[in-house]
Amino acid sequence: MCADLPGPCLHECPPEVSIVQPQTGPPLTNRLNRLGPVFWLSVALSALFVLWGVLSPGSQTTAMSTAMNWITAKFGWVYLTVPLLLLVFLVFLAFSRYGRIRLGSDTDRPEFTTHTWIAMILCAVMGIGLVSYGVAEPISHFTTPPHGLAEPGGDDAAVLALQYSFYDWGLHAWAVFAVFGLAIGYSTHRKGRPGLISSLFTPLLGRRVHGPAGKAIDVFTVFATLFGTTTSLGLGAMQIDSGLAGVTGSASGSTVQIAIIIVTTLLFTASAVSGLHRGIRFLSETSLSLAVVLFVFVAAAGSTVLLASLFLESVGTYISDFVRMSTRGAAFGDLGWMQSWTYFMMAWWVAWGAFVGVFLARISRGRTIREFIGVVLLVPSLAFFAWFTVFGGSAIVTDLHQGGAIGAAAAADLNDAFPALLATLPLPEVTTALLVLIAAMFFVSGADANTFVLGMLTSDGDQRPRRRVLVIWGAMTGLLAIILLLSGGLAALQQMVIVSSAPFLIVLAGLLAAFWKDLRSDPAVRAPKKEKEEEPVPVPAGRE
Repeated sequence: MCADLPGPCLHECPPEVSIVQPQTGPPLTNRLNRLGPVFWLSVALSALFVLWGVLSPGSQTTAMSTAMNWITAKFGWVYLTVPLLLLVFLVFLAFSRYGRIRLGSDTDRPEFTTHTWIAMILCAVMGIGLVSYGVAEPISHFTTPPHGLAEPGGDDAAVLALQYSFYDWGLHAWAVFAVFGLAIGYSTHRKGRPGLISSLFTPLLGRRVHGPAGKAIDVFTVFATLFGTTTSLGLGAMQIDSGLAGVTGSASGSTVQIAIIIVTTLLFTASAVSGLHRGIRFLSETSLSLAVVLFVFVAAAGSTVLLASLFLESVGTYISDFVRMSTRGAAFGDLGWMQSWTYFMMAWWVAWGAFVGVFLARISRGRTIREFIGVVLLVPSLAFFAWFTVFGGSAIVTDLHQGGAIGAAAAADLNDAFPALLATLPLPEVTTALLVLIAAMFFVSGADANTFVLGMLTSDGDQRPRRRVLVIWGAMTGLLAIILLLSGGLAALQQMVIVSSAPFLIVLAGLLAAFWKDLRSDPAVRAPKKEKEEEPVPVPAGRE
């Protein structure tokens, strides 16, 4: 995801977009003068997990693998149906009378112009996940088609590869983010509640959101966000390691990856603590600009006409097979494939839901529900489709028509897929160095925002968490990434996301019920429409 989706935008939004509103809970001074049970419980459990990984990595790996296998075998279908049901719910809202409700008061209007708002959303979609999987996922599906639906390495496999990449990164992912964004935006901007996930449950729990039930919800939120962040850090370290090996010819491996994590952890933690958010914003904007340059270069240097044709056909099959693709599970096998791809991706989006939702809510005050849903679902999805078509499609075309070996490189190590593609194009040394720079910038700027959000979530929604809180979460994130990389690399990262997001699915179901209850009682919907006043019938001249 996105992984590091919102980036530093969380720090840079103007005060008017703050999600922290007047609260009904404990007094603000009390909340700011002490750290509550959510912080201490979250830190203690995280520290125990790190200690477990240090003292007994083998048992930790076995336990995580066993838990993932049990969850996906028994409840894997939940990871398929939840995003689909959320998508149906959003489409219903957009076309219903609820679509006219604003995220704010009825008189509020958007803080940003539409094109600026869309640009900020597009800024959010760029992250290390697209670098790690932009080539790796399509070329992997091309060489090993999902569910055996096509012959490996053929024309049908090329279309199927992009189709399933669109599925993993398109509407389903943004349905999860949109529901969180809508619920948070409605609760904070329209209802004036604090910017915590537990506050969204007020319609169901009432004042009990300030008790143990609400604290449990916030702890689940912290863990889902923490391990979603950890996965991004691990992926980023592996991608930078692979790129550096391609540029410098140096050896790659866990030692280099750990060094990368340590250095970047120090950088993003120092940034979060020092408040140097202008510099991080510069990194984010620069990395986005460089990503666009690389995108245009690969599109121009490759088979542009063939890529356009592949894009259209893949979108067509994505639309025509939408329901069947969205409900195809592991009933007839393929559990391992689903764990590596679809289950992992959907779990990742659930883990990132609260984080991205906070960002979307902050920039969307004054937007109607209908407008929010339309833009948030379609614009990022189309951006992802274009990204995967240019990079993944170029890799497929190279292997299919030019005898390339990008698929073989991805089979050996997914992180080698992107450098392998760039090696087939002009100026490979320059473009690979550019790839490493982009990945590093996304890495630092995204992780900075992640540390900030974890601090906020464990400080009762305070938008200026204490420095020691930020340091603790920065260090904890880095340690967890190192532990998981040492215990099993990519497989361990995937296992942890699936396991940690499972309880959060329950939170998501409750959030949806609470949001629906809020909407049904909204005065803007319940108030009867004003009858149109009858205009007086004109009287012909001379008959007054």
